[in-house]
Amino acid sequence: MDQVKALTVLDGRYRRLTESLRDIFSEYGLIRHRVLVEARWLEFIIDDLKFAAPEGAWKAAVREITDTFSEEGALRVKEIERTTNHDVKAVEYYIKEKLAEKGLADIREWTHFACTSDDINNTAYALMIEKGREEVLAVMKDLLSDVEAMARNWRDKPMMSRTHGQPATPTTVGKELVNFAWRIRREMNHLASVDIGAKMNGATGGYNAHTAAFPEVDWIAAGERFVRDYLKISPLYYTTQINPNSYIAEALHSMVRAASIIIDLDRDMWGYVSLGYFKQKTVAGEVGSSTMPHKVNPIDFENSEGNLGVAISMMDHLAVKLLNSRFQRDLTDSTVLRNMGALFGYVIIGLKNTIKGLGKMELNEAAMLADLDANQELLAEPIQTVMRVYGEENPYEKLKALTRGVRITEAELAAFIDSLEKVPAEAKARLKALTPARYVGLAAEQVDHYFAG
Repeated sequence: MDQVKALTVLDGRYRRLTESLRDIFSEYGLIRHRVLVEARWLEFIIDDLKFAAPEGAWKAAVREITDTFSEEGALRVKEIERTTNHDVKAVEYYIKEKLAEKGLADIREWTHFACTSDDINNTAYALMIEKGREEVLAVMKDLLSDVEAMARNWRDKPMMSRTHGQPATPTTVGKELVNFAWRIRREMNHLASVDIGAKMNGATGGYNAHTAAFPEVDWIAAGERFVRDYLKISPLYYTTQINPNSYIAEALHSMVRAASIIIDLDRDMWGYVSLGYFKQKTVAGEVGSSTMPHKVNPIDFENSEGNLGVAISMMDHLAVKLLNSRFQRDLTDSTVLRNMGALFGYVIIGLKNTIKGLGKMELNEAAMLADLDANQELLAEPIQTVMRVYGEENPYEKLKALTRGVRITEAELAAFIDSLEKVPAEAKARLKALTPARYVGLAAEQVDHYFAG
């Protein structure tokens, strides 16, 4: 019943596809990561900077707060927030409450020491986005593996190309799929290389409160150690109150490109199904139309295209908006960041539906060969090119007159080749032996080159 009444498809219709993101980007996930950062900062204050010296197994007790954090803990934080009307302050009070329960009340005021809310938020989101990226890359890896497997299996299967939707120089199925594999892999590598950065430098980024309390501490180095060693992400040095979010923009722009590439793949596969180059495996019980019993629709590619389009629109907005803040901060970033899970969700839905669609594809080699045989005019390109080599006059114009806008037969092409005056017999024989299905250049070798590289 909850899914039927869900406000968005992420928690309703497509909940099963986005389950892996729930512990990362949900309200629970955000609170959990905030608790983690606050607890690690407390550890750093005591363990690294030595501002306090609690007795006993204090570190294990602090770690237990994060290790055992559950939905019950998140609900307690929300309960505190009803009084504070401040979400990060509620996390601070929650940790202080837990420390008191563990007999560590003497160190609880070191919680949130010298921090502004965004010290906790920007680090929490950095950790969340890092995990979200891992989820996206894992699904993209599955998609890439499927595309590569299809490219390898069909490396040399000839297919008629289309430029402007019209018959063009033949290719192979494998080569066209390798084109997509190379593009997907390139964006995966870029996304994986984005350096996720966070800051821990106070109310307006200048370590003001820090130096007021402990002027002798090298706080720039301390902030660097905390972010790098305790959170395992890259430290930022130059910020206002908030993270400038350049890494988010970079990651989202990479994901925009990846999503657009997958949409391109979706549309091509949809088109090839329409042309009959691929058949779709049928599933018992499925219906393709409420009135046309014969229908088997490429709905997975359509679903992917739609959801990735939604993701792109969100990613475009966030990538630009999160780079802007009035003066040292405004709150527009806070409400926008809460949609991070939604855009990751739409990306995951899109990728998984493309994978589902590819899994239904069966090559219809007979249809592709028939299309090639029916378009003998595709050989106008190699014939006029060879004519140039041997000095025939007006080769392009002669082939244009013979083939443009008309269908010609193999016999007509052979007669034209025989009429050539300067092309030697050996070259004529080679041209006459050529068929559209054999005129694929080095397409298969390009597939091999991809896998060898």
